[in-house]
Amino acid sequence: MKKILTSVVVAVLAIGTAAADFQGPDSAAPVATNAKGGFVSGAETIVTVKQVNEMRDDVPVIIKGHIVQRMGGEKYLFEDATGSITVEIDDEDWRGQTVRPEDTVKLYGEVDRGIFKTEIDIDYVEKM
Repeated sequence: MKKILTSVVVAVLAIGTAAADFQGPDSAAPVATNAKGGFVSGAETIVTVKQVNEMRDDVPVIIKGHIVQRMGGEKYLFEDATGSITVEIDDEDWRGQTVRPEDTVKLYGEVDRGIFKTEIDIDYVEKM
């Protein structure tokens, strides 16, 4: 009887610990892609293409400028006053918006630094 009682107590403690550690699917969602909306404290920091080229891999960034050309597939050429850079925008990241070269956009994403060139993997497109 003691063995059964001990086993039950250990199982309950293990399940309770695992449940306390669970954080759910939204716990690590980035602010820019939060579909629920809500409050964001502080101002956004918009960086330039020149600054992006000096950043390390996987740094979250916000850039503002113009998408001037489609380069094939999901790759586009983005320009601001400091230069141009290739951005990768998946179909769902457009959110149904149509963007022309003369439109100003704000792109939310992260730096994708490769051996030979730097790009930005976009998570969210905002037409201004």
